Amino acid sequence: DAQSMKGDLEKLSLTIPMKAGEADVLFGSVTSADIASALEKEGYTIDKRKIDIGEPIKRLGVYHVPIKLFRTVTAEVKVWVVKE
Repeated sequence: DAQSMKGDLEKLSLTIPMKAGEADVLFGSVTSADIASALEKEGYTIDKRKIDIGEPIKRLGVYHVPIKLFRTVTAEVKVWVVKE
């Protein structure tokens, strides 16, 4: 059910390696499609349109990304963007 899936997702910590230059600025960006792909590797099939990333991520760091599971249920997943 939605609440148990939310709990499982909120325990996850996704790591997305990216090439980065000076001041930890990425060459490119992390998008909702990248996060959906990382979630799929963990066994979760989530439509990228349900991942409310806002602007694409352009710096290394830790981000808390909301994922809308159902109309009233949103999970927050921790995403680590690390240097490749």
